[in-house]
Amino acid sequence: MEAVVFVFSLIDCCALIFLSVYFIITLSDLECDYINARSCCSKLNKWVVPELIGHTIVTVLMLISLHWFIFLLNLPVATWNIYRDTQPRAVEVTHEGSHDQAWFSFALFLHVPL
Repeated sequence: MEAVVFVFSLIDCCALIFLSVYFIITLSDLECDYINARSCCSKLNKWVVPELIGHTIVTVLMLISLHWFIFLLNLPVATWNIYRDTQPRAVEVTHEGSHDQAWFSFALFLHVPL
C-alpha cells in the first residue's frame, strides 16, 4: 500500500511541476507582451482548482499513510493554496500592477509543489 501512495504522489507531483512550469511560461509571455492580461488570466484560471485538488490529495495521503515529515513539508503550501483560492479576487488585473510587487518572485517559489 505504501508503494501505491508514493507512486501516486510521484505522478501527482510531476503533474504539479508541469503546471508550475506552464504558469511561469504563461506569466513570462505576459511580461514580454506576447499575450494580454485577459487571455493570460483565462489560460491560468482554469488550472487553479485542479492544482489545489492535486496538492490537497497528496497532503491528505501523506497524513493518512502516517508520513509525518512529508506531510509537514506539504502542509504550508497546501494551506497557502486553499487560502489563495478562498480569498475574493479582483475584477480586473492589470499588466503593470502585477510586476511591481515585491512578493511576486516569492509567490512563484511557493507555487512549486514540494
